[in-house]
Amino acid sequence: MNLSPVVIAIPMYFILMAIEMIALRFQKHPGYRMNDAITNINCGVISQVTGVFIKVLSIGLYTLIYQHLALFQIPSNVWTFLLLFLLYDFCYYWAHRMSHEINLFWGGHVVHHSSEEYNLSVALRQSSTQTMWTFFFYFPLALLGFDPIMLVLASGINLLYQFWIHTEVIGRMGFLEKFMNTPSHHRVHHGRNPKYIDKNHGGTFILFDKWFGTFQEEEEKPTYGITTPVKSWNPVWVNLAHYASMKEEMKMIPNWSDRVKYLFYKPGWLPDYLGGYRAPKEVEPDFRKFDTLVPAAMNWYVFAQYILVLVLTGFFLFKVETFTWLPKVLVSLIIIWTTVSFSGIFEKRAWYAPQEIARIMAFAGVVFFLAQTLLPLPALGVVLAIYCLASFFWLWKNQQLKSEFHSISM
Repeated sequence: MNLSPVVIAIPMYFILMAIEMIALRFQKHPGYRMNDAITNINCGVISQVTGVFIKVLSIGLYTLIYQHLALFQIPSNVWTFLLLFLLYDFCYYWAHRMSHEINLFWGGHVVHHSSEEYNLSVALRQSSTQTMWTFFFYFPLALLGFDPIMLVLASGINLLYQFWIHTEVIGRMGFLEKFMNTPSHHRVHHGRNPKYIDKNHGGTFILFDKWFGTFQEEEEKPTYGITTPVKSWNPVWVNLAHYASMKEEMKMIPNWSDRVKYLFYKPGWLPDYLGGYRAPKEVEPDFRKFDTLVPAAMNWYVFAQYILVLVLTGFFLFKVETFTWLPKVLVSLIIIWTTVSFSGIFEKRAWYAPQEIARIMAFAGVVFFLAQTLLPLPALGVVLAIYCLASFFWLWKNQQLKSEFHSISM
């Protein structure tokens, strides 16, 4: 069983999001949009699924350094864990800060900033590639002799702490603002206003920002998101959009030395002969959040299907240690396919209906493969047949409604 604190806390994430929605309703705050919230969670789902493979690299290398190059053998107890937790947050600060200040690394982190809302679901909007650019920032902890299991625990608790600060429900928190990262401090971090960009990088503590000159108090309400909005609900494209933009811009740069600078200088940098650094601009007065509208019936369809894919994802993450490589790959692919399919529905893509039919059948096949030991085969077959028929009918009915609407409007 996967005992990662982040995985174990999955049910609590959704309970807290439900509480936040209720609180926002009392505050008469819109707070959540379904397309944005599901995209946020989809990015988290893909991050966790791909992390099953990437963490083999990051934790594996950390363990090798710990086993062969550690300078000390630090015992595992409460006091050394508290020291590790502080040192981990110090390493996190620099990994996070460099993820904002190095263009290539920003490609991994920009995913988390690309939502134009600010609520607890945004905390789940995690990148699938960021680990590749940040895992080595923690190697000094291995050299010092901190056990890999302790590191995984410290990392998980640090990430769990950051979940609750992604909210507008909570205002200022008095004396805690002086040394802890709080919702107010982190709202600044997610602002695209020039004065807020690249500020407040701390994970659990805000001390390192105050010590190293990257602290900014929350003043006017931030405008959330990134300076070049991604304008898509597709979580795969959200992960790849900045890299695609980098590829196009690098084509304009004629020499290799400037191309290397482009990779490792700040986001927005170009050589002087191409216009130089493009500083962030003030938010336009007529700025509007990216949005798309679909029939209410399709929102409910996505919601119902989403519950099922979350159950599959939770089962997969909890039992991943028992899977061989082929089932790991197949389940990962069906989960990622599902998240992309939902984006096709939200964006009203022409391809969504035929591929969604294929996805439903593939999803049922994967569930049949995984659940054979949980239910008698006849009962499992009946349940999956009902699922497929109900899904097909819902899609067909929605297509009929669209056709009727178009004929009336003509």
